[in-house]
Amino acid sequence: MPVLQGIKLRIDQALNLQEREFPALALAFVYFFCLLGGYYILRPVRDQMGIAGGVDNLQWLFTGTFVAMLCAVPAFGWLVARFPRRRFMPTVYRFFIANLALFWLLFQWPEAEVHTARAFFIWVSVYNLFVISVFWSYMADIFTRQQGTRLFGAIAAGGTLGALTGPALTALLAEDIGTVNLLLITAVLLEVAVFCIRRLARFDFRSAAERQESDSEDGNRGNRPIGGNILAGATAFFRSPHLLGIGAFILLYTLTSTFLYFQQAEIIENAFDDPDRRTQVFAIIDLTVNLLTLSLQLFVTGRLLQWTGTAFGLALLPVLSAIGFLGLALSPGLIVLVGFQSLRRATNYAITRPSREVLFTSIPLEQRYKAKNFIDTVVYRGGDAVSGWLYSGLGALGLGLAGTALMAVPVALIWLFIGYWIGQRHDRQTDRQTQTAETPS
Repeated sequence: MPVLQGIKLRIDQALNLQEREFPALALAFVYFFCLLGGYYILRPVRDQMGIAGGVDNLQWLFTGTFVAMLCAVPAFGWLVARFPRRRFMPTVYRFFIANLALFWLLFQWPEAEVHTARAFFIWVSVYNLFVISVFWSYMADIFTRQQGTRLFGAIAAGGTLGALTGPALTALLAEDIGTVNLLLITAVLLEVAVFCIRRLARFDFRSAAERQESDSEDGNRGNRPIGGNILAGATAFFRSPHLLGIGAFILLYTLTSTFLYFQQAEIIENAFDDPDRRTQVFAIIDLTVNLLTLSLQLFVTGRLLQWTGTAFGLALLPVLSAIGFLGLALSPGLIVLVGFQSLRRATNYAITRPSREVLFTSIPLEQRYKAKNFIDTVVYRGGDAVSGWLYSGLGALGLGLAGTALMAVPVALIWLFIGYWIGQRHDRQTDRQTQTAETPS
C-alpha cells in the first residue's frame, strides 16, 4: 500500500495534479486512447483508398465530406437540444459503432467495392472530427479553465498513445485477420469509450465550482438537456468575435493542412508504385509523429502553457508551418516532407490542439457543444473542401509542388497573427477572472 501511494504521489507531482484529479484524468486518458486508437486503425486504410481513387479526384472526396458534415451537424444539434449529455454522448458513439458494422457487411460484397471505398473515405473523415469534437466538448464541460491548462496536455497523451497503438495493431493483425475485420476492433474500443463517459460523469469539477460560486444546489447539468434549436451553434458562431477568431484560426489551419496533405499524396505517389508500400509509409509517418508527441504531452505541455500562456501555444504551429513550407518550396522531396509533416503534426497534437481546446472552457454550455461542433466539423471540412479546389486550381495554372508550398508561407503568417490575437484575448480574460475570484468580497 505505501508503495502504491508513493507511486501515485510521484505521478501527481510529475503531471501537476491536485486532489481528486487522478481518477478523472485516468478515465479521460483511456477514453481518448480508445478514440484515437480506433481511428488510427482506420486511417492508413482511408489514405490508401484516397490515392487508389486518384490524387486528381481528392478534391471531390473532400467536397463529399463537407456535404456529409452539413447533413450531420443539424442532426447533432437536434440530439444535443433534446437529450442530457449522459444520454446523447453514448448515443453518438453507438451510432458510429452501428456504422462500422454496416461497412463491415458492405466490404463483404466485392461488386460494390469501389463505391464502398469512396463512402468509407468520406465516413472516416466525418467520424474522426465528430468523435473528437464531442470528446473535447465533454472535457471542457467536466474540467474548469484552470484544470484545462494543466491537464489537457496529459489527457491528449492518451490519444497519442492510442494513435501509436492503432497503426501497430494494423501492422500486426492486418494479414492474420484481414483489413476489414479491423473495423470490429475499432467498434470494441468505442464501446470502452462509452464506459469511460459514464464513469467520468461522477467527476464534474465544473458543476462543483459553479455550485460553490453561486451557492446553489442546481449544479448537476449532466442530467438536463442543453436545449436551444438545432442551428444555435451556427448562430452563436457568427455573432461571437471570440468564436469567429477560433473559426478563422481553424480555417487557416485546414488550408495549410490540406495543401500539405495533397503535396504528401503527390510525393508518395511519385516515390512508390506499390499500394502496400504507400500504406506502410503513411503508418511510419503516423508512428513518428506520435512517438514525438507523447513525451511532450505528458511532461511538457501543461507546464509550458502555464508558463507561456495560450497565445504562445497557438502561435507556435503557424511559425513552424511557415518555415516548413519554405523548406518544401526549396526542396520538395520525401525527406523534407516526412520531417516537416512529423514536426508539424507533433506540435499540433502536443501544444496547439490543447491550447485551442482551452479556449472553449470560457464559453457558455450550449456553445461548448453546439458552436464548438459547428467549428470542428462544418468550418473545418468546409476549409478542406475550399482548400482542395484551390490547390487543384493552382495546379491547373501551372504551379507545381514548390510553387504551392511557397503560396502557403504568407497564409501561415496571417494564421500566426490570428492565433496570437485570440490567445492573448483569452489569457487576458482568464487573468481578469482569476483576479476577481481572488478579491475578497
